Amino acid sequence: MKKKLAVTNHDACRACLSCVVACSTAFHKTTYEDQSCIQLGFKKDQMKVMVCVQCGKCAKNCPEEAIKQNKFGVYTIDKKKCVNCGKCAEICPFGLIVNTPDKPTPNKCIACGACVKACPAEILYIQEKEDAE
Repeated sequence: MKKKLAVTNHDACRACLSCVVACSTAFHKTTYEDQSCIQLGFKKDQMKVMVCVQCGKCAKNCPEEAIKQNKFGVYTIDKKKCVNCGKCAEICPFGLIVNTPDKPTPNKCIACGACVKACPAEILYIQEKEDAE
């Protein structure tokens, strides 16, 4: 079973930032928007909810091999192996890996569902797919 965070309808987003605050609170115990692994942004003049698609580019770019895909298909950062070089944050196509100076390692979406529970528009969900065999 593979899982990742997904969006049902970008147009239904109210831009209330509940998902952003829920994520930053879950990871950092703060409500700073720049410390969230989910962000709101614009693409072609349309607001988009930017979520980690679990593409693995961060893992491929990690010189310490500190980012691995778990049995659910979610890429996680091994905080014991990570040297906080920032290469994963640099390569993330959506800019969703949070690397703050006061933390020893960056954070990325682990599909925990905190943002899903917080979204009043109910447009976020954890997508689960059977592994291809």
